[in-house]
Amino acid sequence: MSSFYALVIGAGSTIAQASIQKLEANQHCLGVFAVSRHLPKASSDTKTLWLASDYTEDSIHQICKRLAVYSGKITKVLICNGMLHDASMMPERKLEEIRASQLEAIFHVNTVIPMLWLSKLLPIVQGEKPTQVALFSARIGSISDNKTGGWYSYRASKAALNMLIQTSSVEYARRAKNVKLIAFHPGTTDTPLSKPFQRSVPKEKLFAADFVATQLLAIMDSATMDNKAAYLDWNNQPIEW
Repeated sequence: MSSFYALVIGAGSTIAQASIQKLEANQHCLGVFAVSRHLPKASSDTKTLWLASDYTEDSIHQICKRLAVYSGKITKVLICNGMLHDASMMPERKLEEIRASQLEAIFHVNTVIPMLWLSKLLPIVQGEKPTQVALFSARIGSISDNKTGGWYSYRASKAALNMLIQTSSVEYARRAKNVKLIAFHPGTTDTPLSKPFQRSVPKEKLFAADFVATQLLAIMDSATMDNKAAYLDWNNQPIEW
């Protein structure tokens, strides 16, 4: 493996932080750019440069301008932004719970923000070196796999993200043939996002963030560079779109 730089977006999340630790320990990784809303008060990371972003279009543009000097050298990109619930909203279980404000909030975090990064990063990831861009999707975003319904905002936001990844892969295939786009399903991971729903998850199906980070980075390393988007779970198994 040749030396590379990595970019981790949504770096405040549990899986993102575990991934950063893995990248820090990788002797081939020259450095990690970690983007989050809030910078850590202190960091022992020796390879990681933290960059603050409020994820507005202008903020994303400014960070990409800053990263432009590393164009062609950043070959691992993790876009980890995601939202399922917060203090004021939980996944909708029935049609009567649908609210425009919740749809808009969930779509903005899960769909709009990742797509803005995917559009702005194109000139940075273009190059000769094989490059993988993994965006955090979810199996629940599979339209063909939807048998249970519910969770309207989250389910639809991930399905929309999957469509944007597929559509972007067509253009990336023309303009950045070295890039592989991956819609990644981490499984149910022990994070604040899944905390309210863990009771119904079998112990063996609740993954540690360290395990998911290991799986994701291995999947990226072994990805088939075929100019096609992949929709994969934590075990490197394809999911139907």
